Amino acid sequence: MASSTDCPDRAPRAVSGATRRPSAGPVRLRTGVRLWALVLVVLAALTGCGAGSGTGARDDPAAGTAREHPSANPPAGGAPGTAQGRPATEAPAVIPGLGPRTRAWIPGDARQVVVVTGRDRNANHSQAVLYRHTGTGWEAGPVWPARNALRGWTDDHWAGDLRSPIGVYSLSDAGGLLPDPGARLPYDRSDGFAVSGTGFEGEPLEGSFDYVVAIDYNRTPGTSPLDLTRPLGADRGGGIWLHVDHDGPTQGCVSLQQQHMRDLLLALDPALRPVVVMGDAASLRE
Repeated sequence: MASSTDCPDRAPRAVSGATRRPSAGPVRLRTGVRLWALVLVVLAALTGCGAGSGTGARDDPAAGTAREHPSANPPAGGAPGTAQGRPATEAPAVIPGLGPRTRAWIPGDARQVVVVTGRDRNANHSQAVLYRHTGTGWEAGPVWPARNALRGWTDDHWAGDLRSPIGVYSLSDAGGLLPDPGARLPYDRSDGFAVSGTGFEGEPLEGSFDYVVAIDYNRTPGTSPLDLTRPLGADRGGGIWLHVDHDGPTQGCVSLQQQHMRDLLLALDPALRPVVVMGDAASLRE
């Protein structure tokens, strides 16, 4: 269970892999309009298309965390997006469930945000959603079930407290025991991600680190998730990862089902400056 203390105790390894989105008013018909004309009008009212995207420059977080660099810059503008030829529901201008303090922590150039919302402060079940900025608003991906640390969440994380840190952190490096599935983040395939033993509920831990995305809490971005450098000191924990769920709570990480971790790895794009926003629901609403 990767967390402040559960990364494999191995020497750091070098990173490998690639450095690698008009409403029509009511139509009135005149008497005598032919049936084929009516059909054409109806078909025209039901079709539409369009697209939009947004980009920005990278944030440079201190001690590997974006939380310490709040930004009030509004997202860049663009054209409304649509999906598969059908008129799109307008994406919200702000990510639902996030209050002004949490939104201020998100760097202004972030165009991908993984939101991990805990059920409450002491719960170890949560959910994760990947949002992407379309140019005019935030488009949500699927809701994935997730788990977090055994004792829930904290805004003052220390090694061994068995709580996941609340905050906003950049996502810059990935890796795992399995081969690179095609990630655009730098990916370190290493036997150092092998894990054995059992978790808090007696569940086997094998395979938990098949896929990993390092959360930039107390780490140096641009290094393998296995790197043991702790800029804030070892007592503040480290090795906080997104990794594969082992059907039990973690020591500090966030875990997703294996397919969802693979989907996340394929989706995250360093050009979109991805970050994770994580914490219990009440804290994230602040």
